[in-house]
Amino acid sequence: MQSFGHAVRGLGVLLRTQHNARIHAAATVLVIAAGALARISTVEWALVALAVAGVWAAEALNTSIEFLVDLTSPEPHPLAARAKDVAAGAVLVAAVGAAIVGGFVFGPHILALLAQ
Repeated sequence: MQSFGHAVRGLGVLLRTQHNARIHAAATVLVIAAGALARISTVEWALVALAVAGVWAAEALNTSIEFLVDLTSPEPHPLAARAKDVAAGAVLVAAVGAAIVGGFVFGPHILALLAQ
């Protein structure tokens, strides 16, 4: 239970301190609403859930790396900047992957709606 509390507190820090995490939260709500409206299948929900979780995990790890780099290298340093850039790149990879999954899941539903 104590570990669960630490994890929930960490997610709170993520949402309070990171603008991009709040954007991810809004996107998550929109995707869940779109999935409910489109009545996506169980398999489609699983794909969406994995994509969303991947983005959230990447964002949390990116934030953790940024906090640790700021702690260990408060002055600007090229390696600190590279570490932050690579971590941000991981979030970008996860977000692009999630967008591709979203296209595969929601694309046919959107096309069917437009065909009506």
